[in-house]
Amino acid sequence: MNEEFFEAVKMMEKEKGIPAEYLYEKIQNAIVVAVRRMYNGKDVVFCDIDPEKLEMSVVLRKNVVEEISDEDTDVLVDEAKKYKTTAKPGDIIEIPLETKEFGRIAAQTAKHVIRQGIRDAERGQMMQEFQSHNQEIVTAKVQSIDLRTGNATLEIGKAETLLPKSEQIPDEVLNDGDLIKVYVVDVRETEKGPKAMISRTHPGLVKRLFETEVPEIYDGTVEIKAVSREAGSRTKVAVYSSDENVDAVGACIGPRGARVGKVVDLLGGEKIDIVPFSEDPALFIAAALAPADVVRVDIQEDAENSCRVVVPDTQLSLAIGNKGQNARLAAKLTGWKIDINPESGFFEPSPEEE
Repeated sequence: MNEEFFEAVKMMEKEKGIPAEYLYEKIQNAIVVAVRRMYNGKDVVFCDIDPEKLEMSVVLRKNVVEEISDEDTDVLVDEAKKYKTTAKPGDIIEIPLETKEFGRIAAQTAKHVIRQGIRDAERGQMMQEFQSHNQEIVTAKVQSIDLRTGNATLEIGKAETLLPKSEQIPDEVLNDGDLIKVYVVDVRETEKGPKAMISRTHPGLVKRLFETEVPEIYDGTVEIKAVSREAGSRTKVAVYSSDENVDAVGACIGPRGARVGKVVDLLGGEKIDIVPFSEDPALFIAAALAPADVVRVDIQEDAENSCRVVVPDTQLSLAIGNKGQNARLAAKLTGWKIDINPESGFFEPSPEEE
């Protein structure tokens, strides 16, 4: 092997982060397997690579015998003495293979192992990159948009991944070169390599954005208890603090709405309701129906997690929301089935409210 081979391995180590020792070991093993085929798979081939001396040797280890029973593993005494003058029957000697006998195989094998090593290292680096951001938000660069499917190819660090149309915020327009925030839902190893499942619609994106913008959430003073979201339209966030001196809702809203406003901007104008969490279901349900006022919440004893909510007649439409969205999000946030009724008891629902 010439100096170019050893230089190529050093370059791979520097550029791709693949340890040279790893490559040398892989190349040695691959050459042994390849050359062994010339000897019917017998375990007589051995390879040694010395990067300090820039040398590589391939040898056959054969049994010295007076009569050959296996051409692949045996060598006669007279032939053995060409390599070791004191050879005698029962010895094991090493017979160096000439470069012309294994050179082409070694070169091809080395190229294949280096290519495979690069692929393995890149997969490992990509998996590490994705795993370090699992269930976190990352900034990704839009590389391209598939005009047929609407799927976007994103660049995260040195890795690429796909943002399906179904995981994009409805009506949001992405362009090549845009920098966007995405949530890494999960990371999986597939036959084609590591794959990150990313989303712009997942509730986790909202949660992580608030952690970034609200120091009290980041340090644990304020806790996000629940998030319900209809991406691109509206989100409800339930927050709580065990410290009586901390206003959990106020901390998330920020001075003049600056903190929640930043999150809204990052989500393209999505409306966000921040409500106080309570261990008391009635209080939590009433808060979850904001911005509507609630007269009372009656827990239904004959049905699990079911309640009847009474609101002022003038607040009925607000409590239900456009196409039932406010009531639907409140139900998701609390985990309760909510039956909303007007205070007067008389209610003529519109098709949308039904």
